[in-house]
Amino acid sequence: MRIGIDLNGVLRDTLGKIEQVYDKFYVSNDGEESDFKYEIIYPINSLNLMNHFKFVSGDDLYNFLYVEHPMEIFGHAASVEYTSMNDLNDFYIDMRDKHEIIIVSDEIGKSKPATLFFLSKFSCLIENIMFYSEQTKNNMIGTIDVLLTANPDLLLKEFDNLKVIKFEQEYNKDSKAKHSINKLKELKDKILEIC
Repeated sequence: MRIGIDLNGVLRDTLGKIEQVYDKFYVSNDGEESDFKYEIIYPINSLNLMNHFKFVSGDDLYNFLYVEHPMEIFGHAASVEYTSMNDLNDFYIDMRDKHEIIIVSDEIGKSKPATLFFLSKFSCLIENIMFYSEQTKNNMIGTIDVLLTANPDLLLKEFDNLKVIKFEQEYNKDSKAKHSINKLKELKDKILEIC
């Protein structure tokens, strides 16, 4: 069986790092370059970044994430849990003989090398990494049997022949899932339960 583990929200606290970098480079420097007021709108309870971080335009958001600060955001983010990568590596060692384990991540542009830096920084042992975008998401979904994700967009959809496990986060509380876990340590038992 092929098990996909989504990076953002499961292993990497991308949203928390976006908030930190945005505050440092935009809110703290507000007023220096333009009349536009950058601000954070709390609570941050969705992945729709434009609802929580004020940008002049969608292009401004894109430049923030993928041109100006991809290494700060995607490479230097913290892990979701203090022991996330150790727990993932333990899961991999226990399950690699029975299952193919793949890190999957929605990445574009310079976030890809920054993500590889993140994985190496935390000593990820998994050798299979699959980057996907909105255009290639269906291809990623078609190549795995089980997906662990915190992404509400992936939790809201029905997929043929794909079992989805929800990793509980504040921003996906309203997303329903047949299977869910709160900590990565719970993944092995959940896989044994559903397979």
